[in-house]
Amino acid sequence: MRAPAAGVGIRAPGRGRTVTTSGGPISAEPRINDRIRVPEVRLVGPEGEQVGIVSIGEALRLAQDSDLDLVEVAPMARPPVAKLMDYGKFKYESAQKARESRRNQTLTVIKEMKLRPKIDPHDYGTKKGHVERFLKAGDKVKVTIMFRGREQSRPELGFRLLQRLAEDVSELGFVESSPKQDGRNMVMVMAPHKSPTKLTRVPAVSQES
Repeated sequence: MRAPAAGVGIRAPGRGRTVTTSGGPISAEPRINDRIRVPEVRLVGPEGEQVGIVSIGEALRLAQDSDLDLVEVAPMARPPVAKLMDYGKFKYESAQKARESRRNQTLTVIKEMKLRPKIDPHDYGTKKGHVERFLKAGDKVKVTIMFRGREQSRPELGFRLLQRLAEDVSELGFVESSPKQDGRNMVMVMAPHKSPTKLTRVPAVSQES
């Protein structure tokens, strides 16, 4: 039988799906039991103990006697490394750990709140309420001061407004990224407290070139 050329799609033994070879493994999953087609393997026992180099026939016999699977864990080694294990149990436990890891990951969400430097008291209260709600929910908040026309020559107005907002919501969050001039805007990022802390003062404003 002629060997397939590199980059040609072939059907992986026992997998029922086509993969592409380029001189490397043809399956994303390890080969197990009689799918391991090498004369000998470096065998590892079920508890991680080193058995040594044995023939594939002997390794399969040991797996059968132990009611375990022979799993190729390092196919590129010379000889390949195979381990005795309950492969079905191993896959199940791995899937459980992956699900648990995803469940425990904290998704960081950044909300954005835009203000004008001469915002009226009512609008400020509304915007501040939104920022408080975002911080309570565990989200970061990107606060943007939008300057128009001559307001661009008065960056201190935006800075004072950001300082006031940071102090007003200091029980819920702190300044993670200090106010920075970004073109027509001034931007500050606030993050929620992991635990109650003292008031965080806003650092001096800096300008980006």
